[in-house]
Amino acid sequence: MQFIQQPKLRLSMIAVACQLACFGISTAHAQSAEGTVSPSTVTVTGKKVGMGLMVQEDAPKARSTVTAEELAKQRPTGNAYDALTLLPSVNTYGYDATGLFGGGLAMRGFNSDQIGATVNGVPVNDSGNFAVFPQEYVDQENTCSQFVTQGSTDVDSPQVGATGGNFGITTCDPEDKFRVRVMQTLGQLNLAKSYVRVDTGRFANDKAKAFMSVSNAQADKWKGKGKADRTHVDVGFNYDWNRFNYIHASIGYNRAINNNFRSLTLKELATEGYDADYSSTYAGQAALSPGKASASGPQAGTGQPAAYYKLALNPFENVIASAIGKFRLAEDLDLKVVPYYWYGFGTGGVQQNTLKEAGGFLNPVTGKIAASKDVNGDGDSLDTVSIYRGSLTRTHRPGVTTSITYNVGDHQILGGIWYERANHRQTAPGQLVNADGSAPDIWLRNNLITRPDGTLYQNRDWETISTAYQAFLQDTITLMDNKLNLNIGVRAPYIKRDFTNNASEGSNSQTTYNVSKTYSDVLPQLGARYRVTNDDQIFASLAKNMRAPNNFVLAPNNPPYVTVTNGVATIVKDVKPEVSWSLDVGYRHQTKDISTSLTAFYTDFKDRQATAIDPNTLTSLTTNVGKVRNKGIELEVGNTPINGWSVYGSLGYLKTKMEDDLAVVAKTVNGKTIVGYAPTAGKNFSLSPKLKAGLSASYETNAWYVRVKARYTASQYATLVNDEEVPAYTLVDLDAAYQLPTFGMFKNPKLTLNVSNLLNREYRNPSSGTGIGANDIVTAAGTFAGRAPTYYMGAPRFASVTLRVDF
Repeated sequence: MQFIQQPKLRLSMIAVACQLACFGISTAHAQSAEGTVSPSTVTVTGKKVGMGLMVQEDAPKARSTVTAEELAKQRPTGNAYDALTLLPSVNTYGYDATGLFGGGLAMRGFNSDQIGATVNGVPVNDSGNFAVFPQEYVDQENTCSQFVTQGSTDVDSPQVGATGGNFGITTCDPEDKFRVRVMQTLGQLNLAKSYVRVDTGRFANDKAKAFMSVSNAQADKWKGKGKADRTHVDVGFNYDWNRFNYIHASIGYNRAINNNFRSLTLKELATEGYDADYSSTYAGQAALSPGKASASGPQAGTGQPAAYYKLALNPFENVIASAIGKFRLAEDLDLKVVPYYWYGFGTGGVQQNTLKEAGGFLNPVTGKIAASKDVNGDGDSLDTVSIYRGSLTRTHRPGVTTSITYNVGDHQILGGIWYERANHRQTAPGQLVNADGSAPDIWLRNNLITRPDGTLYQNRDWETISTAYQAFLQDTITLMDNKLNLNIGVRAPYIKRDFTNNASEGSNSQTTYNVSKTYSDVLPQLGARYRVTNDDQIFASLAKNMRAPNNFVLAPNNPPYVTVTNGVATIVKDVKPEVSWSLDVGYRHQTKDISTSLTAFYTDFKDRQATAIDPNTLTSLTTNVGKVRNKGIELEVGNTPINGWSVYGSLGYLKTKMEDDLAVVAKTVNGKTIVGYAPTAGKNFSLSPKLKAGLSASYETNAWYVRVKARYTASQYATLVNDEEVPAYTLVDLDAAYQLPTFGMFKNPKLTLNVSNLLNREYRNPSSGTGIGANDIVTAAGTFAGRAPTYYMGAPRFASVTLRVDF
């Protein structure tokens, strides 16, 4: 069993065309330290230091911010994780150097699906398993800042699955003046990204402004065959009556088709090599043989060859539509309403599978998999055929957050409620593979295999309706002429999962059932910031956090979570919500020339969850692993430019400890149950490197800059019993740019160079998660079979150039 983040199902590209102008994403607003939205243009509290990798913070909690100044120096194809790579205790990696294929993130030992993620205050974690897919949300050219709150979410953050803090994206407003911006990026591996943005400037008596951007990016994989192909459209519209009353609306559209990268075990790495990937040739299908049984696909021949690359895809598309309305009801009373709608559709995993014609279909009348059908049209139902079968997901997710801010005396009181209803439909239809190994329809909309009675063949058929809401209240108290700032807050998240399993051909799935489960808690927060001098402050925060289990815990699995007797479903293995208490204590020294932040943290987990997902089939198991304690120190240092020189440095130290052994097997002897445990007590939690360091040094003039970045990631364990370790590695990047003079209609032309992994190091990262043990574990109740963890190999040196011109 292997604990990994579920790979998401991605999508195909569509032509960049003007008819997509109705789609887009704007972020004509900025998020404050407490998660509220400020009016009009984006502003970042305090002075930018360290080339935009740090700002002078004033929040009564640990917080790190990356600004547009830093984002502009990065490769334009980069995803949201790439911008955070130098922050302390933030461990990120990409499947490739471009960022188009996505990647992984952990922070203070929390995986990305334990961290709340928002775009302009809209939650973007997967509604089923809380996974995050950083490459799909927004174009980097339209992002003005990214932030992380390491210890807890903000009190008004719309989350039911975050125990490890919050990660947020704030995008840029439309420009006040008309502008056309064109950017073209070219690089190795046939990388090409074309980006065009048009800003209308202010109109309608200077009350309105809008923008639209369209981009298309493509790049080949750095190993194996295949590529990424992404089309993205961002549109935003602002209407401001004044700074107290406005409506900002946005729609974001993303569509991409990515070929997967194959992750490797250490054995596969040693035998097949660093560049091993999915097969570049199709094994072929057996010739039609009427009256004779034949096998095709991965079962043909000897052994089990790696899947064909055209049958290991992530096609996905999604739309995020939102609006922010803020209205002043009285001099000290403001109302804010944020409705949104999220839609996603696509498939993923490895879609290359086989299907037995004889007895491979569900008989809906008997509830048995015993029906037969001629799928390949050779006149018999004796064959094993090669099919394209993916884990198809369709999500409709409307929601709204409503809040009121009331200022009275030294108090600013924030209260409100968030509501969301997500319909998460997860199926697994299939279609017969073409003779050349391609799929007739990679979206699995057409040419689908049916059962003998005409209904759709499904290897999975689930529907989850997740109804979530959260009430929140916070009092921000300013005392002693703003020397002392106190935050006293509470939020009460609630989620009900209404799960339906429709009878299908999937494992343990032949019975239709419905089961519901609710999760809720009351989560207090307390924060304080005290100014010792004008340049020095201390802060502390204490917060309780909760993560509800994902929807897989109500699905048919083996071992079962749910049993069905006489049509009645009963939960037999209850997975508890994960709860954490996080304490931060810190010191900041912030002058006009230098800023320093030092934070000590301690997190106490109860019922920590780990999710086991097969990356090929996307089947999942979730279990509680008991108590876990994390503690550590984070340091950030940055300066404003001194004679052209800017430096930013970060250091994170993390110590994790599991307090309990993990139950893995059980047997009954003479009526008594004997439980076998894996020896996890006292071990480090996986995916938690003890040290993480970052350094950025830049020299900049009015016309050009050069900067070098380096980050060190210490060794980490890939399993809970700590029997397989991932070596430490150091990566160095180079960025440079030259500002060309304006020439006629070509304004502000700028040429940028980005080089990743400058020293061409080889390294590896666990595939977004961990396993219990790489080797078999012998217990009193029997032997638990180990499973070798898989790894994504680090991409080699990669260079690209970008030309930007305004008109």
